[in-house]
Amino acid sequence: MSELITAELVDLDLSAGTKHEAARSLAERMVAEGRVTDLDGFLADVAAREAQMPTGLDGGIGIPHCRSEHVTMPTLAFGHSDRGIDFGAADGPADLIFLIAAPTGADDDHLTILSALARRLMDPDFTGSLRAERDPGAAAALIRGEEAIPAGPDPDASPPDGAAANGPATDSAAPDDEPFRIVAVTSCPTGIAHTYMAAESLAAAARAEGVVLDVETQGSAGFERLDPGLIAAADAVIWAHDVEVRDKARFNGKPIVDTGVKAGINRPAELIAEARRKAERGEVGTVAGGAPEQNDGAATGGDPAHFGIRLRTYLMSGVSYMVPFVAAGGLLIALSFAIGGYEIAGAKSVADHFVWGEADSWAALLNQIGTAAFAFLVPVLAGYIAYGMADRPALVPGFVGGAIALTINAGFLGGLAAGLLAGAAVMAIQRVKVHPTLRGIMPVLVIPLLASVVVGFLMFIVVGKPIASLQRALTDGLNGLSGSNAIILGIVLGLMMCFDMGGPLNKVAYAFAVGGLADPTPGSLKVMAAVMAAGMVPPLAMALATTVRGRLFSKTEQENGRAAWVLGASFISEGAIPFAAADPLRVIPSVMAGGAVTGALSMAFGCTLRAPHGGFFVVPLIGNPFPYLLAIAAGTVVASALVVLLKGMRRTTEGPAPASEEPKVSVAA
Repeated sequence: MSELITAELVDLDLSAGTKHEAARSLAERMVAEGRVTDLDGFLADVAAREAQMPTGLDGGIGIPHCRSEHVTMPTLAFGHSDRGIDFGAADGPADLIFLIAAPTGADDDHLTILSALARRLMDPDFTGSLRAERDPGAAAALIRGEEAIPAGPDPDASPPDGAAANGPATDSAAPDDEPFRIVAVTSCPTGIAHTYMAAESLAAAARAEGVVLDVETQGSAGFERLDPGLIAAADAVIWAHDVEVRDKARFNGKPIVDTGVKAGINRPAELIAEARRKAERGEVGTVAGGAPEQNDGAATGGDPAHFGIRLRTYLMSGVSYMVPFVAAGGLLIALSFAIGGYEIAGAKSVADHFVWGEADSWAALLNQIGTAAFAFLVPVLAGYIAYGMADRPALVPGFVGGAIALTINAGFLGGLAAGLLAGAAVMAIQRVKVHPTLRGIMPVLVIPLLASVVVGFLMFIVVGKPIASLQRALTDGLNGLSGSNAIILGIVLGLMMCFDMGGPLNKVAYAFAVGGLADPTPGSLKVMAAVMAAGMVPPLAMALATTVRGRLFSKTEQENGRAAWVLGASFISEGAIPFAAADPLRVIPSVMAGGAVTGALSMAFGCTLRAPHGGFFVVPLIGNPFPYLLAIAAGTVVASALVVLLKGMRRTTEGPAPASEEPKVSVAA
């Protein structure tokens, strides 16, 4: 831990009043020590992580953390606040603030040390000693584990019956009784802090209850799978996770409590009690790589709202894996057009004809590489939708279904259908009980084989042609868009792009536009132009608002506004997330209005775009570029004006506030 925290990274008199100010204050220490290269870029990454889920924990702890390309080495900064800072915990402000910074390529050794720290935060003796410490060097040593923690009130007391994670236990009821056994999995999006804190919290609660608990932490430092024997012997399973549990089928036939990672930290005793109740009632979940049938005593698979959440997760899994192919292939194709013109798409194969000194040969090379990458869009989309539903056994039928969708010209819609069909087929096959001798070959041979046959039959014979007809109708509809119909579509796409700025709705609109580029038509090129234009509005609007009326924003927001100019110009909608997180009720409606204006104008002007990304840097590839820029400018001005107006009305109602005051977070965006 000596490399991770030093006395210079400790502030025992943290004077910040908000979580944004606290993160900035601690990050500035990291910059001074050469651990962070770009303060604003790093803070934007911290804010984006905070927007996913508040990082405040019960017990007065705040752990803002992120992975960032602006971090040179894994680093921890610590601050103690006498007045407390609101990090969104249910029990109130946090006085112990740990800012964890991990580079995108952090090694496992450092991440293991950070995970050990996260576990120690669940120890009241450790946090109590930090609260009492007044020397920065001693506090850093305590965090590094170099200074002994004072003993608790009863050091001679024997430990409670039960066991910590992966340890033996004795039952508190009677020597001859078998203890209740639970296996658990914890995971969080970043995999640095919450994953391990939930594991430690569950282990502590298990010790108090006389329960044997074994935990698999699926974090950034990697994970070691639970021994199959432990799973077989378990009476119940607890999943405390915010990302998909890996290899869910291992837990088939067990009572399962499925909840979020913060519940594992804050309510471990309740989760253990729920696991006991499920076991007593004989509830078991049939796990098919996706969600279990029984789910935390709440919504089950039959709940429409629950199904909607799961469906969105499946679709987002496919889109997230597809986006890198979009970015690489689309930008290569766009660059080829910039060098050789649109006619370069009809050039001969560079494998047969390539002249080193000809620009057209290089343009053709880029075009054909990009086209090859684009050919994977539909299969990758289908394959990873299926993967999100039923894990690795579903990859083969998913990819096969996606390839068939291309063969029968079912396009993007066919890929969606193929992925869902493949996932459903694998889940159905996994529910069939087989002899133990066959279980080893099921995921690598039997399931992919049978599911591929099922998906192939359905795509070729049953649903493929109707979907292809629908795809043609959609394509014809896009080609025929004009007048009010085109403007309405532009408004809808603009609203979706600006509502959650990189979230599910934004990704749905973006995926819709990118799907049209796989087989470009005049209508699909208009959609792509409107989507990118609207997506640039939120950060540009906030940058403009902080420039023209800076006194309405905190010092931190003013600095973020300067970075937002570049982010907006690059089509990175997430640049507005810090503003939306701090004041969602004013910022989000404003940028949605601006996005709607931009989308409508882009459609009305008939602007087109062949590149799926790039912002202002691909303006030469835009059809009708000057009206396109006018549409972006108009939406930016509308959104900025609304933000300024709404914030000005708030200040008029509440009274003036100093420019350095950070707005209170009312809702986590």
